[in-house]
Amino acid sequence: MGTLILILLQTMVYLQRADNLSFDQKRIADAQIVKGDVVFRHDSALMYCDSAYFYEKTNSLDAFGHVRLVQGDTLKGYADKIFYDGNKKLARMRYHVRMVHGAPNENPTILTTDSLNYDRAAGVAYYFTGGQVRDSLNTLTSVRGNYRPKTKQAVFSKKVRLVNDRFVLTSDTLLYNTETKIADIVSPTEILYEQETDIHSSLGWYNTQTEHSMLLDRSVVHHENGRVMTGDTIYYDKKLGFGEIMGNMVMQDSAQEVTLYGQYGQMWEENSRGYATDSALMIDWSDMDHLTHIHGDTLFTEELHFIDSTMRDSTFRRVRAHYGVRVYRDDMQMTCDSLVYMGSDSTIHLYIKPICWSENQQISADSMVVYLVNGEVDHAVGNGSALCVMEDTLTYFNQMSGKELTAYLVKGEVKIIDISGNALTIYYPKESNGDYVGLNTTESSYIRMYIEKQEIHHIRFTNETTGVLYPMDQIPSGGDRLALFFWANDIRPTGPEDVFRRTK
Repeated sequence: MGTLILILLQTMVYLQRADNLSFDQKRIADAQIVKGDVVFRHDSALMYCDSAYFYEKTNSLDAFGHVRLVQGDTLKGYADKIFYDGNKKLARMRYHVRMVHGAPNENPTILTTDSLNYDRAAGVAYYFTGGQVRDSLNTLTSVRGNYRPKTKQAVFSKKVRLVNDRFVLTSDTLLYNTETKIADIVSPTEILYEQETDIHSSLGWYNTQTEHSMLLDRSVVHHENGRVMTGDTIYYDKKLGFGEIMGNMVMQDSAQEVTLYGQYGQMWEENSRGYATDSALMIDWSDMDHLTHIHGDTLFTEELHFIDSTMRDSTFRRVRAHYGVRVYRDDMQMTCDSLVYMGSDSTIHLYIKPICWSENQQISADSMVVYLVNGEVDHAVGNGSALCVMEDTLTYFNQMSGKELTAYLVKGEVKIIDISGNALTIYYPKESNGDYVGLNTTESSYIRMYIEKQEIHHIRFTNETTGVLYPMDQIPSGGDRLALFFWANDIRPTGPEDVFRRTK
C-alpha cells in the first residue's frame, strides 16, 4: 500500500511556491490562480512562471509570462506560455519557444520555434509550424521536426535546410544526431559546397564534422570544371577530395570530354585522377563523330600540366590502360597489352603485341603510336618487327614487313604505307580486268605502297630493290607468307560493346 501511495505522489504536479494564490469560480472554475515567482514541480521537472492557472483535480496547469521548464541539469525550455498535462507528461509550449539541451560545460543544442510540444513520457520534443535546431557546428531548419534529448537524435521533414560554414544541405526528410554530427539521408538530398562541389543522394549518411559520407542508391557528386562521379555506392571524403565508387561507376570530365566506367573505381580531385577496374571502359567523346572506346583490366586517367612553346600553362588528359587492352573507333581498331593516351599531342601509344586494323588492313609491331588530328586517325607508326597485312581474298594476303612502318589515313581509309629497314613485300599484282598476274616478292631498304579503294594501286621501291614474280601456278610452298605473317581478324574489336570480349 505504501509503495502504491508513493507512485501516486510521484505523478502529481505540485505548486511549490507562489507570492499570491486566489480563486475565481465564476471566471475560471476549479482553478487556483497563482501569481508572482511561481514554481511548480512534477517528478524531476521544475516549471517557473509569472502567473498560472493550476487545475489540481486534472493534474494540469496553464503557465504565463517568462515561463521556464527545467529538467535535470541538461534540459531547459523557455516560452511565453506552457499548457502542461501532468497525467500525460505533455508540455505544450507556445510563442518564442526555446529549448536548450546540454551539460553546463559543453556547447548546447538549441531548438527554437513558435509552437513546441514536449512529451516527457516519450522523451521527445516536436514542432509542426516551422523551427530551428542549432548545435556547435550546424543550423537546421524545417517545417516539422522532433528532437529526443536522451539520444540527441532529430528528425526533420518538409523544406529541410542544414547550414554549415562550408556547405548547405537541403532535403525533404533528414535524420540528424547533434552529438555525432551525422546526417542520415533518407530522401532526395542536395549538399552544395559554395559552387565547388554538389552532391545528390537519396540514401546514405554524411558526417558534417569529418566530411566523410557513404552515398547509396545511384548518388552523384558534381565537381567544378565539369567533373561528375556516379555510382551505386560512393564513399566520399570531401576534405581529402577522394571518392571510392562501387557498382556501375561513371566518372565524367566534360572539360576533357572523357568518361570512365567500371564496376569499381577511385577518384582524387587533385589533378582529376581516376582509376577503374572490373569491366573498365573509357570513352573519349572530344569528337562525337569518332568516339574512342578503350577497355582494359585497369584504367587510369589524370590531368597533367605543362608549359608549352609560348610559355603558356596548359592542361591535358593522360589515360593509361593495362592488360587485355581493346580499342574501338570507327576509323581504327586496336589491341595490345598496355596503352597510354596523351591529350597533349593526341597520341595513342600501344605496347606489347600491338595490332591495329583499318578497313581490310592489319598492322602490327613491337610498339606503335597512333596520331590523331582533329579527332581523326591521321597516321600510325610501328617500330620493331613491323608488319602490314592486307586481305585480298580469304586465301590471298598482300604483306609488307620491316623495321619501321608508317600508315597514313584519309577519312578513315589507309592511303599510303611506308616500310623501311629490311623491307620485304609479298603481293599479288592484277591485270586491269582484275585477274591475278602472279605473286611478287621484293626486298628493299624502303618501300612505299599506295592504296585506292582498299586495293594496291602501285608501289615505289628504291634502286637497290630485288624481287621475283611467280606465276599463280608456280608459287612455292610457303612462299605466300612472310616470316612475320599472322592474321588476327578473329580478335579484332567489331563494335563498342565488343571491346569487353576476352580473346587469346
